[in-house]
Amino acid sequence: MDRRRLLAAAGASALLAGTAARSAGPAPKRPPNFIVVLCDDLGYGDVSIYGPGGLPTPNLERMAREGVVATDYYAPANLCSPSRAGLLTGRYAVRTGLGYEVIMQQDDRGLPLSEVTLAKALKPAYATALFGKWHLGHLGPAWPPTRHGFDAFFGIPYSHDMAPLSLFESHAGSDEVAKLPVDYPQLQQQFYDHAERFIEANRDRPFFVELALSSPHLPEHPHPGFKADTFAGPYGAVVAEIDSIVGRLLAKLRALKLENDTVVVFTSDNGPWFEGSPGGMRERKGGGGYDGGYRVPFVAWAPGRIPAGRRVKSIISGIDLLPTFRAMAGLPPLEGVTLDGRDISDVLIRGAASPHEELVLFDNEVPVAIRTQDWKYVDAIYYRGNRLPMSLFPYQELYDHRADRTENYSVAVGNPEVAKAMKARLEAAKATFAPFRHKDIPQAFKTLKAQFEHIQD
Repeated sequence: MDRRRLLAAAGASALLAGTAARSAGPAPKRPPNFIVVLCDDLGYGDVSIYGPGGLPTPNLERMAREGVVATDYYAPANLCSPSRAGLLTGRYAVRTGLGYEVIMQQDDRGLPLSEVTLAKALKPAYATALFGKWHLGHLGPAWPPTRHGFDAFFGIPYSHDMAPLSLFESHAGSDEVAKLPVDYPQLQQQFYDHAERFIEANRDRPFFVELALSSPHLPEHPHPGFKADTFAGPYGAVVAEIDSIVGRLLAKLRALKLENDTVVVFTSDNGPWFEGSPGGMRERKGGGGYDGGYRVPFVAWAPGRIPAGRRVKSIISGIDLLPTFRAMAGLPPLEGVTLDGRDISDVLIRGAASPHEELVLFDNEVPVAIRTQDWKYVDAIYYRGNRLPMSLFPYQELYDHRADRTENYSVAVGNPEVAKAMKARLEAAKATFAPFRHKDIPQAFKTLKAQFEHIQD
């Protein structure tokens, strides 16, 4: 069945179901739609919702005024593939086999079909789609995303700085995968346009959409409608485009009268790479357990369901979306699946304390930091191109997140008992996740390492 017929059939069946429900009398408030706008490498300081210094993002500011902003949201990982795996499964990526680096062009790793993704977790009640960047496997059974519970996919297999790059389109129930050429400046608009059409076609039934933008990941490809003449240059132009897409999305939901039936989450897969702002926090994308690579923007918008104008400091993470969406959809917790994420609906709706005692931060497959609500303990640093355990040095890194949000000054000397307890937490996490680690690095990275060594020679 082609795409138009598939969407039309889905919309028609939902419309008939809705008509039958209305004829039977008043129905309870229906389960909400879910939309996740996931940016690529957008930093905490790249937006204007966390204070002065960010790039102008007026649509995000309005979204924040009408929703909830989390100040202590952590991406599931500090790199793309493991972060996306964590967001979709509610599990730290090391459990899924995708905790090491990112998936490269000749890398045959992929998200196992046995994993329960957000799309699968909302079936069969929800229509599901992913538009944009996948980056969870493209050479084996993990490809295309429609094998993971999505009814429709239109997007790219990995980051837009990787070649060769094509656009692909697939639909559930069909083995056909269409391949299309890439027009880089138009990519983000194409992703949004497909998402908008899917939303329109499924407006009469619950739906889940992941709009996985591939910007502001370098290199920038500004759309002609957004000028690169500010102090931030092309990077500022692509952030302006992202903000514009957020505005279009919220306006479309209002036009379709879906604003009271939809939960929209805006966030990023990790911190900024070579450009962009981590908002004064230490390190960047891939930077171990420091906040610059992990702590990213997060806004939840759902008029009538989530209060407006609230800021929450409770620690939360992308691994929380799966259990939270199931709870908000009125579905029971998943059985037979070990989740690391927790239901954070009370955090968003009532400003409750975090359901997490701790969040584990990884460098690839190794836990290197533990964050509790008040404290952060880090036991490895990067120095001269190597990851060094802090045990090599006669001091510890303990940070008080009630005071020093930039992680510049350790307070371990003045808080020895806290440091001891936090170190014990981190050691326990290492023991928990050690059995899931690869026994050897993936072959694709052996090849890549050899290429780098050749260049350096």
